Amino acid sequence: MSFRKVVRQSKFRHVFGQPVKNDQCYDDIRVSRVTWDSTFCAVNPKFVAVIVEASGGGAFMVLPLQKTGRIDKSYPTVCGHTGPVLDIDWCPHNDDIIASGSEDCTIMVWQIPENGLTLPLTEPVVVLEGHSKRVGIITWHPTARNVLLSAGCDNVVIVWNVGTTEELYRLDDLHPDLIYNVSWNRDGSLFCSSCKDKSVRIIDPRRGQVVAEKEKAHEGARPMRAIFLADGKIFTTGFSRMSERQLALWDPENLEEPMALQELDSSNGALLPFYDPDTNVVYVCGKGDSSIRYFEITAEAPYIHFLNVFTSKEPQRGMGWMPKRGLDVNKCEIARFYKLHERKCEPIIMTVPRKSDLFQDDLYPDTAGPEAAMEAEEWVAGKTVAPILISLREAYVPTKQRDFKVNRRNLLQESRPVSASTGTSATHPSATSQPAATPAISSASGEGGQTAEEVLREVASLRALVAAQGERITRLEEQLSRIENGDV
Repeated sequence: MSFRKVVRQSKFRHVFGQPVKNDQCYDDIRVSRVTWDSTFCAVNPKFVAVIVEASGGGAFMVLPLQKTGRIDKSYPTVCGHTGPVLDIDWCPHNDDIIASGSEDCTIMVWQIPENGLTLPLTEPVVVLEGHSKRVGIITWHPTARNVLLSAGCDNVVIVWNVGTTEELYRLDDLHPDLIYNVSWNRDGSLFCSSCKDKSVRIIDPRRGQVVAEKEKAHEGARPMRAIFLADGKIFTTGFSRMSERQLALWDPENLEEPMALQELDSSNGALLPFYDPDTNVVYVCGKGDSSIRYFEITAEAPYIHFLNVFTSKEPQRGMGWMPKRGLDVNKCEIARFYKLHERKCEPIIMTVPRKSDLFQDDLYPDTAGPEAAMEAEEWVAGKTVAPILISLREAYVPTKQRDFKVNRRNLLQESRPVSASTGTSATHPSATSQPAATPAISSASGEGGQTAEEVLREVASLRALVAAQGERITRLEEQLSRIENGDV
């Protein structure tokens, strides 16, 4: 009789979340109170940006990652907008460039100084004007340099070339109602959008047409979200007719029925999905919730597998998400969130528990790097290129020194000759010494045959041997380091 496996095998089954200590949080930040369902926070390996309250316009704060603790009220902000900032997004190909969309109907692109702000930044590098109502969504193209998408409350999507400030594509007749979110696919050839008319659309911006559309993806009237997964499928969050929160997975080739549909709870906050294409894990955070649920997406039914939930006491006002290249691979960290409280930003680290100190290849496959795969002009000409991948192995630093250093200390201790007046002594070659080259010291005063000169010669010989073995140990350590770092 065969017993069916009760527990599904997954290397992410034991992922756990842990908030950092208080002194590693960013305190005394007045997070924006504007009523808009964006994340209010954007993070890259150098900076964390948070939309903040500002009188007489809109502003967001940009902090170097290491500037933790209490943030002074007079800390400079990026404050060029005349209306509240609604969305911000870091450029994936330049860690100093950030774009912002605002209620003043403009998109501004800013260059942050290398070490952060010392004075308020009021002059953007580029101002993009083309929307007639507030701009609530901005997102950079994943592979083409200087290509930025914006969506406004005028139901218009515009794709810009930031380098020349020109509109590449203006899609003004594809959405009959308010656009909730937009998500590029892996290579940037398509994007999907969710709309207030309850439809999810897959759009080819270069042809300016809807490739596929699913009406009433979620039947509830509250806001929904749709994101592309790495394999081209679409993951959505929304509400049922009874206002229960739902997750669904769709195949673009057949949008009649969802591949999977799960109901979560009856809270009323919009669900914000964050997706890691390297591990196929989706993290779902509800605005106003105090939890982060995470699910693994697989190729076999039921496709969406609940892994675990991270809970805390305080509700979240927004959430930032660190790109994979900014994580600490030495600690098996697979995700890092930046949770916005009312007056604080708190990093939360998601970790896979592992005992080994070696680099974990299965957790860190090659990931999208900071290099653009093509120029804006190539993309407009019809070229489609996948992201340029980088290995995270270079970021791995061995946490333990190997035993060679211990051997060196032992060799010095064990090879030290005793004085001639202390009876018999002998050397004990270590595991790395060469026995054939080790001179033996015969009994000195016991037999009375050894002179002071002979003892001195043997001491000199032993010192030379120790020096030679030290050099050999150093060479072996360097060789081991190269092997561990994958250079050999």
